[in-house]
Amino acid sequence: MVREGDEVGKCQLSDMLPKFRYNTAKVIIDFHTHIFPPWVIEKRAEYVRRDSCFSLLYSQPKARLITAEELIAGMDEAQVDLSVVLNIGWVSHELCVKTNDYILDSISRYPDRLVGFCGIQPSAGDAALVEIERCAKMGVRGIGEMRSDIQGFDLTDKLIMQPLVDTVVQHGLILLTHASEPVGHRYTGKGSITPDVLYSFILAFPELKLVCAHWGGGLPFYALMPEVARALPNVFFDTAATIWLYQPKIFKQVSDIIGNDKILFGTDYPLISQSRIMAQIKSAELSEQDRTNILGRNAQKLLSKEAV
Repeated sequence: MVREGDEVGKCQLSDMLPKFRYNTAKVIIDFHTHIFPPWVIEKRAEYVRRDSCFSLLYSQPKARLITAEELIAGMDEAQVDLSVVLNIGWVSHELCVKTNDYILDSISRYPDRLVGFCGIQPSAGDAALVEIERCAKMGVRGIGEMRSDIQGFDLTDKLIMQPLVDTVVQHGLILLTHASEPVGHRYTGKGSITPDVLYSFILAFPELKLVCAHWGGGLPFYALMPEVARALPNVFFDTAATIWLYQPKIFKQVSDIIGNDKILFGTDYPLISQSRIMAQIKSAELSEQDRTNILGRNAQKLLSKEAV
């Protein structure tokens, strides 16, 4: 296991995407999971005190923290082939870097099961760009899960975001941001990255491949407006935590509005088990092909180098 401060050797991956040992049309890919280094899990209370994002999400003991090995075990149980492992929106640039090391180590140890996204603090300026470069060379496929509302930056501030987006696009990476609904019940970590914020960001950086977590806080529904629909060619939406947010009919309704090719199966594991979200998808009024696309085929296309 990697401990705080350990060096991680450069990953010798021949491809930015793991080679699917199950190269079939029915691959299952969980696009939204979180893992943590053992040293964070062991010193949880310390990091709750040190970082406001970690504190918001994990100050309650019932909020599970898992290692890569525990994620793999959960994937095996639920018959998930591949998982995207996300970092969180650490406020501290230093903690972004140190926890990125663990993600880099994990994807090098499980290259056919895990795809890595790294954490970035845009307010760190050039240091954040250097970290993107480092992680891209080590095989990550994206940046996220970003939390502008907690990390303290404006997604539409071009002074901060233009260099970051340029670097992400240059390396063919994907950016994944948290999103939340402007109405409805409150819950831990809901935040304020609502559809209006996301839409302004999308308009500012149309070339960016963007995944909006948690159904984009409802942004797909606004695609009934023609100008919004036209702004979404590079935007995708994951289904993380959907059972706490929406009825199963959301899968059919969003598919009808923006197309099922824009929907990515995601769970927020270990917050919610993979099998619960999979059951929700299977209960939705979808064709077998639509289910196949949502459960993995869409993610497989997005993550492939050919999609860059």
